[in-house]
Amino acid sequence: MRKLFFVLVFGLAAVVSNAQTAPLKVGYADVEYIFSQMPESKAMESDLQAMQTQLKKSYDGKVAEFQKKLQEYQQFGATVPDAVKQNSERELQQLQQNIQKFEQDSQADLQKKQAQLLEPIQLKVGKAIEDMAKENGFTFVLISQIGGVDVILYADEKLDVSDLVLKKMGITPAPVANPTPPKQ
Repeated sequence: MRKLFFVLVFGLAAVVSNAQTAPLKVGYADVEYIFSQMPESKAMESDLQAMQTQLKKSYDGKVAEFQKKLQEYQQFGATVPDAVKQNSERELQQLQQNIQKFEQDSQADLQKKQAQLLEPIQLKVGKAIEDMAKENGFTFVLISQIGGVDVILYADEKLDVSDLVLKKMGITPAPVANPTPPKQ
């Protein structure tokens, strides 16, 4: 922790001393907004939705099979031998375990697919931010939120470079229907 603090203080001191010789130009980008404007993000959501629908269909089939076997088991009368009942119980337990494993595997597969689809989009946005910053003389470009949590507590809206990043990628920003007021 002390090392991290020392590195941050040293880095800040270096920036401040450098700032005395060259003016700092700082901007921020709303990456979630940028993603929402990209056709790649919409295609990613569509792909994930299709995969989720397919997995749900398979899951529903497994659950229906389990419920059918459970009904059959519950209808066993006194004339059914214990060996048959025990075999059915084992089969039901196995089906239930298979359903639970399928749920876990499905979640892992969805997360893996999302990461796979998201990586090229993140790289594209990162490259666009870097190129836009160099072209416009920005010293720093900060992110406005991480995971829905505000990182920048206040910023002048004139410093928001999100639309510049979109334009750099050849995307015309869509008008915002309900703009959020600046944070104070």
